Amino acid sequence: MRPTRLRVDRERCIGAGMCALTAPEVFDQDPDDGRVLLLRAEPSTARRAAARTAAGLCPSGAITLHEPESGGS
Repeated sequence: MRPTRLRVDRERCIGAGMCALTAPEVFDQDPDDGRVLLLRAEPSTARRAAARTAAGLCPSGAITLHEPESGGS
């Protein structure tokens, strides 16, 4: 099974910080410009829910979450 993968678009980021507040183990903010820093592109199972929530809360849509399809036969 492929892991959940995150991508961020720093150009699109407006520095609201919702990601870092929601999932601090996965995201941080650049101290120079306040934009998102991705700490873990493939969050652990324990961190996936927080990463998913952070992506949904991002006001600029700068975070993209790619989840593997749950394959059933």
